[in-house]
Amino acid sequence: MSVPGTPSPAAALAGGAWGDAAIKFGNSFGAIAGFLGILLLVFFAAGRARGRLARPLAVAVFLGPAVLLLLVGLVVPLLRTGYLSLLNDDGTRFVGGENYGWAFTTESVQEVLVNTLLWLVIAPLVATGLGLVLALLVDRMRGQGVYKSLIFMPMAISLVGASIIFKFVYESRGPGQSQIGLLSQLAVALGWNDPPNWMLSQPLNTFLLMAVMVWVQTGFAMVVLSAAIKAIPDEITEAARLDGAGGVRLFWYVTVPMIRTTVVVVLTTVMITTLKAFDIVRTMTGGNFGTQVLANEMYSQSFVQFNTGRGSALAVILFLAVLPLVAYNIVQLRKERGVR
Repeated sequence: MSVPGTPSPAAALAGGAWGDAAIKFGNSFGAIAGFLGILLLVFFAAGRARGRLARPLAVAVFLGPAVLLLLVGLVVPLLRTGYLSLLNDDGTRFVGGENYGWAFTTESVQEVLVNTLLWLVIAPLVATGLGLVLALLVDRMRGQGVYKSLIFMPMAISLVGASIIFKFVYESRGPGQSQIGLLSQLAVALGWNDPPNWMLSQPLNTFLLMAVMVWVQTGFAMVVLSAAIKAIPDEITEAARLDGAGGVRLFWYVTVPMIRTTVVVVLTTVMITTLKAFDIVRTMTGGNFGTQVLANEMYSQSFVQFNTGRGSALAVILFLAVLPLVAYNIVQLRKERGVR
């Protein structure tokens, strides 16, 4: 029983929550205001500088924040992760390359690497291929903007949101129960009265997870490749048709060579996204039932099992796997710009 005139426990709790929120908001606002104030002072000083100091100071003002953020957000964490990968799980003893040996010789991790390789090969190829086919088909239709918007729309959905959508698509119930999952309903309509639990069926579940990535990335591939196809000069297409090329021959011997660089850029971009696939596996299966991939295994080792050394080693392996793709993508983009 509360004493008259004193707030109830619920009111006191609510008041405390509002107070904490106000303090956090004030701290955040103060930090942002302080940061903006420092920037204004720096820019004011740079604008007032004259003589020999003007150019070096201007360069420092404009590049300094970017370099600082790059160091804090990328370089320092990368060096620290590399250092932790050489230590044991609790970071108290130097073990050298033992964690990397564990990653490449343990059977469970080898399965993870094989799954990641499958993702890296199948999902980007299918997404890029579908995007190319849709780009060719949609460009010949009336109201192509509407169709492109609908196909591109999954790109606006996060991978977690897409995973939740497909989790309902793959939902499966036991015998005698009404199926609510779209895939199970289609199976029943085709005469399969007892469809399996799709997420438990190995290795089918891995390919079903890849379908989520393909669904999200196909729109991106279609839009980019459609722009590349439209950039092909009409004179080249007309000359090929006068020489007798048409249909498949026109596509294979004229269109594909003309957009080869763009296809490679799209393919490598989707590869980079796929190699870092974490959200889909984490949301739909948690890496269970033979669906584990490298990014999710890194998270599990670091933040679930608290094996910091092994998790850091997997992070370094993932970084080294992404790095050649990024470098190749940059080279191809520079070549394309050089041609233009």
